[in-house]
Amino acid sequence: MKAYYYLLLTLALPFCVQGQDFYYPEKNSSWEMLTPETFDINPKHLEDAVSFAEDNEYSGGRDLRVAIVKGFAREPYHQILGPTKKHGGPSGMILKNGYVIAQWGDTKRVDMTFSVTKSYLSTLAGLAVDRGLIASTNDYLTDYIWDATFDGEHNQKIRWDHLLTQSSDWSGSIWGLHDWADRPPKEGAIDDWKKRTLNEPGTYFKYNDVRVNVLSYSLLNVWRKPLPQVLKTEIMDPIGASTTWRWFGYRNSWTPIDGVRVESVSGGGHSGGGLFISTEDHARFGLLFLSKGSWNGKQLLSEKWIEQATTASAANPNYGYLWWLNKKGPRYWEGAAENIYYAAGFGGNFIIVIPDQKVVVVTRWLEPAQVATFVEKVLKAIE
Repeated sequence: MKAYYYLLLTLALPFCVQGQDFYYPEKNSSWEMLTPETFDINPKHLEDAVSFAEDNEYSGGRDLRVAIVKGFAREPYHQILGPTKKHGGPSGMILKNGYVIAQWGDTKRVDMTFSVTKSYLSTLAGLAVDRGLIASTNDYLTDYIWDATFDGEHNQKIRWDHLLTQSSDWSGSIWGLHDWADRPPKEGAIDDWKKRTLNEPGTYFKYNDVRVNVLSYSLLNVWRKPLPQVLKTEIMDPIGASTTWRWFGYRNSWTPIDGVRVESVSGGGHSGGGLFISTEDHARFGLLFLSKGSWNGKQLLSEKWIEQATTASAANPNYGYLWWLNKKGPRYWEGAAENIYYAAGFGGNFIIVIPDQKVVVVTRWLEPAQVATFVEKVLKAIE
């Protein structure tokens, strides 16, 4: 009887199952699920991938305040300035053509997501370009931000493109955090790091949360209203996200905008803060990118921006506009298509977009060193 039910369900599926379109879950409704067999996906291989994610939980412990302090212990002056939260168990979802074909854990639980936040921040930059608030990512920041943030011979050469690709080598302090103190080199000490030779903007990649916070502050000045409000209105509400997600900055990251004190949000949880969100809301966001910025017929984000954001940067072939890319380089997943791209955050948070198979994978609290093996198992099932 069960097999007969699934046969009828398969015959009744909309045209999207055949790859022509996507299913978009409505707000406040149960996400429609289909069996892997509906798409000729091997259920045993898929179950193996899910079991692997469940069995390989992030080893840093569930108290994230403790994990952050331990993880960044060698950074001088590191502070926790924003909220933190203990995380739940491993959770995840795998979507095919928008339908759920596998899920595990508590997918509605709101947790920190660390640097996955950066890909949401990139999206707000894309919306600013789409709306004409930023004419071009090749524009200098000094054309938009007139305060001291981009003063000096080096900083005045920084363009939006450089901040988005983490290749600006911006020098300075924001919200009491110094650029040189964020993930310092293994060699040398404070005096060496302070007096380092600056790299020409666009030539050197350095993963640096302080500079991402400079980007967030710059976008706040362009939008002239809180960035979480922009994300909610322009993206999260239209894709039917829940009302449970929150985006935080730091206790001292407030600035006047048009006479009102506004919080400049952080691009991750390095010092606390960042995006707190559920697995299901991540999955909606990933589905928006899989469908090239369109949601149920409405273009929310331009296809041109998504292409630009997922193009390899000159400074790092594995990095676009705050999205990681599976190009051949240090972070290449052997055997996986080079057009796969993903958002990644501390503690094993990932949103993975696999365009060729029309698949989105969200996995939370997976041991980071195991993500390549996990992806290999997912690909074995869906290919």
